[in-house]
Amino acid sequence: MKKYYVLDTNVLLHDVNSLYAFADNDVVIPIVVIEELDRFKKDLNEIGRNARQVSRILDTLRSKGPLYKGIDLENGGTIRVFIPAQRTSHLPPELIIDKADNQILCVAMDLKENSDKPVILITKDTNLRIKADALGLQAKDYEVDRVEISELYEGITKLTVSKSKIDDFYETGSMKLEGTEAHPHEGFILVDENNEKHTALARFDKESNCLTPLNVAKDSIWSIYPRNAEQRFAMDLLLDDSIKLVSLAGKAGTGKTLIALAVGLRKVVDEEVYHRLLVSRPIFPMGRDIGYLPGDIKEKLTPWMQPIFDNLELIFGTDGKGKRKREGKHQRYTELMGEGILEIEPLTYIRGRSIPNQYLIIDEAQNLTPHEIKTIITRAGDNTKVVITGDPYQIDNPYIDSSSNGLTYVVERFKNEEIAGHATLSKGERSELAEVAANIL
Repeated sequence: MKKYYVLDTNVLLHDVNSLYAFADNDVVIPIVVIEELDRFKKDLNEIGRNARQVSRILDTLRSKGPLYKGIDLENGGTIRVFIPAQRTSHLPPELIIDKADNQILCVAMDLKENSDKPVILITKDTNLRIKADALGLQAKDYEVDRVEISELYEGITKLTVSKSKIDDFYETGSMKLEGTEAHPHEGFILVDENNEKHTALARFDKESNCLTPLNVAKDSIWSIYPRNAEQRFAMDLLLDDSIKLVSLAGKAGTGKTLIALAVGLRKVVDEEVYHRLLVSRPIFPMGRDIGYLPGDIKEKLTPWMQPIFDNLELIFGTDGKGKRKREGKHQRYTELMGEGILEIEPLTYIRGRSIPNQYLIIDEAQNLTPHEIKTIITRAGDNTKVVITGDPYQIDNPYIDSSSNGLTYVVERFKNEEIAGHATLSKGERSELAEVAANIL
C-alpha cells in the first residue's frame, strides 16, 4: 500500500536526493518548508547550497503540472506541496501554531484525517518526532545514509588458528584463507589456539584470496614508530600507493592523525610519490563559539588548525622516543609550507577544485555530512590518495550523529572496494592519562 511521507526542512537540507528516496510512495512537502528553504538559501555553506538546489528541483517540476496537485516521478511516486485546510483544529493549545515544526505537524494530521493511506513524518529533529508520536503520528528519522554504529566495519579481525599455520605463514609469507569471508585489505591478527602470545599480523589480498604479511618496516617513519598492532595495520594501508582511500577511525589519542601525517611526509618529501601534502579539517567549535576572530585568513585559521600544528611539532620536534632533536638537524615544517610542499587549509574552499597528485588528509571527518564527504572525495584527481580520520563518538556538528556522519558513511560504503582500506584504532597511545580519560569519562 502506498504511503504519504511528509518531509521536514532538515531532511531536504541534509540530503537533496531525499526527494526521490521513497520509491513509489507520495512525498509531501508542507508549504512552510518552502518558506524555511527561502530563509536558508543565501547561506554560503552546504545548507545554503542544498536549499537552493531543492528550490531549483521543485521549480523544474512545476513545468510538469501544478505542485499542489502532485507531480508524477519516474520511480512511480509523486511530489506534492501541501497546504492544510485548517491549521489550528489538529493541534492542542500547548503547541504554538506560528512555529514551523507545528505547522508541519498540522499537514501530517490533516493527511491522516482525510486519507486512508498511512502517513509517516520524516524528520531529523528528535523533539519533533516525540511531538508527532504524542499526537498519534508515525515519525521516523531519515535513515537512507545511516550506518548502525555498533555494526560498523572495523577493518581488523582476530582469527584463531593452529601453531603450524602461523609458523607456515612466517616461512612462506602467505596463508590461504578458508572458511572465513573477508573484505579487501582487511587486517587479520592470527592467534595461536594454544598460546595467545604466539601471533602474526596479516592483510587479506582479494586477488589471491590469501593473507599476506604487512609491509611496515621496523625503522621509524619521520621519527614515528607504530606502538601497537592497530597502528601497524594503519601504516600498512597508508604506505600502499595502490589504495587510494584510507579511513582511520578511533577514539582520541590513538594516533590516527599523527600516523597519517608521518606517512604523508614520507610519501611526499622522501619518496616524492605525490607533489603535495594537503591537510584539512572542518571548522566546528567544541562547546560555545568564541565568535569573531581578527586578522587575515591565516590568523583566523590558526586556532582551528592548531591540532594539526601540534602533531607536526611532535613529528619535527622529537626523535620518536620522547627525546627532543637537536636544532638545525631537521627541516622544520614551516619551511615545507613555504615551499608549497605542505599545505594546511579549511574545507570551506574545496568545492569545485580538482586535486591531482596530492596526499590529502581530512581530519575530524566525523563532523562532515555524507554529502560533504562525497563532495571532498570526488575532488581527488589522478594519482591522489585520500586519508580520512576521525572519532564517530565525538561529534560537534549538531545536524549529524554517530550513525549518520560522513566518516561512518564512507567506511560502510567502501568496505568492499579494492581501492579502499579501513582500520579502527582503539588503544590510546597519547599518554596514560589520556587513555584512562577516554575510557572512563
